[in-house]
Amino acid sequence: MLRTLLPTLAIALGVPFAQACAPDTTTPQEQGPVLLSSAMTFSPWSQAINLELANPGAVAGFNTAYAEGCPLSSRDGKTLFIASNRPNGYGGLDIWISTREKTDQPWGEPVNAGEPVNSSSDDFCPTIDRDGHRFFFVSRRVVEGSCGGADIYETRMREQGGFDPVTNLGCEVNSAADEASPFPLPEAGSGPVLYFSSTRPGLGVGGDIYRSESRGNRFRTPQLVPGINSTFDDGQPNVRRDGLEIVFYSTRPDVDAQGGPDIYSATRSSTSAPWSTPVNLGPKVNSAAGDTRPSLSWDGLTLYFGSSRIGRKGSDIYVSTRDRL
Repeated sequence: MLRTLLPTLAIALGVPFAQACAPDTTTPQEQGPVLLSSAMTFSPWSQAINLELANPGAVAGFNTAYAEGCPLSSRDGKTLFIASNRPNGYGGLDIWISTREKTDQPWGEPVNAGEPVNSSSDDFCPTIDRDGHRFFFVSRRVVEGSCGGADIYETRMREQGGFDPVTNLGCEVNSAADEASPFPLPEAGSGPVLYFSSTRPGLGVGGDIYRSESRGNRFRTPQLVPGINSTFDDGQPNVRRDGLEIVFYSTRPDVDAQGGPDIYSATRSSTSAPWSTPVNLGPKVNSAAGDTRPSLSWDGLTLYFGSSRIGRKGSDIYVSTRDRL
């Protein structure tokens, strides 16, 4: 499992801690190539497989003997962001970018995102907003304004390539503990919100999932997300683009737990409704190893995540799919 790596690397890619903003004017229904609604139902998730072996797959060697995790796809499905400590980076975990010309083509060779996103410290949990430019990530860099541990940062991805200077979201959102997996979302009745996880003191051992609302163009004091957290380690949330489904990892010991951190999901009928009781995604998605940092494609039909199931000291990107019913 990832816990065989350095503790900071384990935490960054989602192994339990104990083991180791301009307002968006788009509506929730304008998300991705497929219209999502509260009435939508899906088939069960398919058997998860290594991204290289999935259809349409990825270039040979996409997953390496090192750690790959934190996958997140762009709105058009042509860019995939990951975190990896593979060679030829800036040090520790870096953010890498894979592209393809069409969604029915394999993912290409990942390219390092470069400075100022990457640094000599761990940089991970990449998230591109719906506008294709606003970019969130997490870093352990120690700079003026950092809050301690792993903090959430923001930048802008330029049309011509590269990134603007990065900005720490500040110590109202960040803490002296570790933050992970920032995910921005416009929610009806609340405006822009940011979901993320943190190992700050919460409900129990490890991390919890939080939500921060934007006021005055700044994300404010986060609150625990009701109905999602447990007294065990819960982390790395990702929300379907209509705001009606959340996926995350947890080490809670329920009857469907497969071992290590597993991926769970919960749903709600509207963005003002309570979340349902989280459900383990079962043996087709989870394994006896560590399964972490899940993310949904913009149409909600593809689940990307990192897994250490093949016994290497690192992790690989895996994928599962489902159909609309």
